Amino acid sequence: MAWNEPGGGNRDPWNGSGKDQGPPDLDEVLRKLQNRVRSLFGGKPPHDGNGNDGGAGGGGAGFAGIGLLIGILLVVWLLSGIYIIDEGKRGVVLRFGAYQTTVDPGLHWRIPYPIDEVRIVDIETVRSIEIGYEVLPGGRTRERLNEALMLTSDENIVNVHLAVHYQVSDPEQYLFEFRDPDGTVKELAESAIREIVGKRQLDYVLTEGREEVAASAHELIQEVLDEYKIGLNVNRVAIQDVQPPEEVQGSFADAIRAREDEQRFINEARAYRNEVLPRADGEAARQLEEALGYRDRVIARAEGESARFLALLTEYQRAPGVTRERLYIDALEQVLQRSSKIFIDVENGQPLMYLPLDKMTGRDGRGGDAGSQSLLNPPMPSSATTGSGTGGGNQSNPRARETR
Repeated sequence: MAWNEPGGGNRDPWNGSGKDQGPPDLDEVLRKLQNRVRSLFGGKPPHDGNGNDGGAGGGGAGFAGIGLLIGILLVVWLLSGIYIIDEGKRGVVLRFGAYQTTVDPGLHWRIPYPIDEVRIVDIETVRSIEIGYEVLPGGRTRERLNEALMLTSDENIVNVHLAVHYQVSDPEQYLFEFRDPDGTVKELAESAIREIVGKRQLDYVLTEGREEVAASAHELIQEVLDEYKIGLNVNRVAIQDVQPPEEVQGSFADAIRAREDEQRFINEARAYRNEVLPRADGEAARQLEEALGYRDRVIARAEGESARFLALLTEYQRAPGVTRERLYIDALEQVLQRSSKIFIDVENGQPLMYLPLDKMTGRDGRGGDAGSQSLLNPPMPSSATTGSGTGGGNQSNPRARETR
């Protein structure tokens, strides 16, 4: 049964009197709690309504409570110095506002506030700034003409959009060397790109010079950052867009198309040249080799003829008669080889009934001389002979018969 239910007797936990009463008074409960707190810190509680005080010995208990509370607060204060540095970040520890050290990722402890302070610096995230435009929520971009318009060396205006990507390399320098290091990078990048574009002509910046301009800007920005000791490292400088002002973009587009046509014609001419020159060089080399071969052939033939003539001269000087006869026979043989006449000795042969001259000479009626020869006493086929077969021959036949 609950202590405040009717008929439950005196069950008031705040008052030990035996009187039967209702729910306790809230003011009475708060007063008793205040008395207990005062006694814990050594204070003397006030007299209650019955003339009783808070009792003796409260001073010793108060001092013990104060010591315990101070100890608990000290432990809590010391534990508050534990902190964790995530991967890809660095912690810069300050003691009374002055730089103390830089800690790596992991679990660390510092003297709690207000003595030490830790500032977390992200060195892994790649930061970026834009020159000439800004990125709006949703991925849309908006142009900033006051940053984008630049003057070239040939006094033309060009619209340049540039993006610079960088990371923190030294957390200490990043926090203490400059008040606004990111804003300094933006101003430095804008100044560098204006200087580089101002030293180059418009056509070069619009066409083949974009990569060179970006590389030069990267080098110049990093050089100045190292000189200023900002603690930043430039990863990449990218030119997003290079265009002439909007008012003259049509004329520039026509000029670009004409330049592209010019380059196309040049490439076609080079391709034709690369096709014709090797063929001409090959033809010239072939003709040169043929001329050299002809020269060597003529020289060799002339040397051979000369050697043969000298050899004949020597033989002629030794035996003039024999040599003249041999020369005569050789000349006659050469002449008869080129002749279509065939001489046959039929003194001891059978009467000639049929003579296939085209077969014997190897001619097909076209005047060739591949098979021309002088035949002496050719064998006669059996089908082309007549007579008694005694082999005596026909004595009335002439010694030689000329047949065409």
